[in-house]
Amino acid sequence: MRDPREGRSPEGLVVTGARRDRVPPAFEPVLSAATRAMDDGASLYLYGSVATGTAVPGRSDVDLVAVGVPDEQAAALGAELSARFSTLCRGVTVGVSRPDELTGDSDAAYGNRVFLRHYCVWLAGPDPRADLPPCPADRRAARGFNGDIGLSLARWRRLVGEVEPGPLGRRVARKSLFAVAGLVSLHDSTWTTDRVGAARRWAHLHPGMAGSLQDLQAWSQGHRHPDGPAVTGALEGVVPAVVAQFSERIGLWPDPGPAEP
Repeated sequence: MRDPREGRSPEGLVVTGARRDRVPPAFEPVLSAATRAMDDGASLYLYGSVATGTAVPGRSDVDLVAVGVPDEQAAALGAELSARFSTLCRGVTVGVSRPDELTGDSDAAYGNRVFLRHYCVWLAGPDPRADLPPCPADRRAARGFNGDIGLSLARWRRLVGEVEPGPLGRRVARKSLFAVAGLVSLHDSTWTTDRVGAARRWAHLHPGMAGSLQDLQAWSQGHRHPDGPAVTGALEGVVPAVVAQFSERIGLWPDPGPAEP
């Protein structure tokens, strides 16, 4: 659900509603179980609607990110908690981040720091956020979050015909509209990650994209499930248009080139 407290402070900093005392009490058993499952030295954070206090018991997901936990362990924990608390939440996801993904001058590392600093609630383990200053709601933050949209487009095109179009279309839609939110943030001198609101605002500013943005919005929310031709059409139409706009106004991450053999 949309975070009504998200925005840009008078000082130009990112503002969100993520705070520990806003977590609805109904979700505390999930958080306690996840915290107990953490290894010594690992960190656990909460983000999403539960962190901002906008979650609805029985209908919302519990979104967690673990730092210093193997992928397999995080996936198993998410599956276990999803089954255990199926009546309390729609599901529990446990993403993974590595400590080195928060360091350095790359766009990716900066975006990870913005996310951890402003969108996450600390639950357990060491908390590197203590050393992170508030982040400006600016072009660099938008690029850190979504400057990989060009790399994503190339990857999605390779996946057409190899994976189911419905789930691929939803991934395409969610990431593309996330990038649109960055465009809206810069255009309106605000800060938002609200995909639905961003799609509507960008369609107002660019009427020729309105129909395609409405399609992406429906895919992202699961209201419609695209077939293969629809996904291909988006990857040759609205998504490259978003990439071009993002590249011109905000900038893209550099292509890392082929991986070392």
